[in-house]
Amino acid sequence: MLVEQGSGIHVFNGQPQTLCAGCVCFVRDHDRHLYEQTENLCLTNVLYRSPDAFRFLSGLQALLPVDNEGQHASHWRINHKVMAQALNVVGQMRHDDAWSLEKQARQEQLFLQLLVLLRETCRNEQAQDQEARLHRLLDWLNEHYSDEIVWEALADQFSLSLRTLHRQMKQQTGSTPQRYLNRLRLLQARHLLRHSDMRITDIAFQCGFGDSNHFSTLFRREFGCAPRAERQQML
Repeated sequence: MLVEQGSGIHVFNGQPQTLCAGCVCFVRDHDRHLYEQTENLCLTNVLYRSPDAFRFLSGLQALLPVDNEGQHASHWRINHKVMAQALNVVGQMRHDDAWSLEKQARQEQLFLQLLVLLRETCRNEQAQDQEARLHRLLDWLNEHYSDEIVWEALADQFSLSLRTLHRQMKQQTGSTPQRYLNRLRLLQARHLLRHSDMRITDIAFQCGFGDSNHFSTLFRREFGCAPRAERQQML
């Protein structure tokens, strides 16, 4: 799945993930996933048969995200240039009514080209352009959303000016930095409300909110109900 533009929430095997332009998601046939709060979300799905079912290709499994104790890298990010290249390849893969052996071979060749493009991009973690640094910052926030965040210090950590950070995050996610951070925290809080017995106040603090009343206000604004009502819906 390639996210071209917009933003939303991808609930993947019970865990919420934020989606924005440049995201790539790999979904297996046994994964459970759904979308929430999509805001002008535009995505392209590339469906493929089992890696063993291709007629002209073999060994594709080696190019797909690898399972590690039942887990795999399901979400990652690519820059706008690579996204344009990927969408161009996908566009060439589209079916028409007339089937032929040659067309099937061409489609499989294009699918291999797409896999190699995405794999090479994921392995290239050393890019130093602004977009790459922002992607690393977003990945860092996904892991450290509960930390006390000082945006000036974080921008400096990833070699971005504060102005560039604000502009790039708005372009990439559709949100200001603080709103994006709040959404990450609120998503995790909602997950804990649904799947744990922790007190609501403890959840608020664990997810990075210093004030439980402020947490409740933001939660109601984001999801349309109070934290307590969210928990009661799961009973």
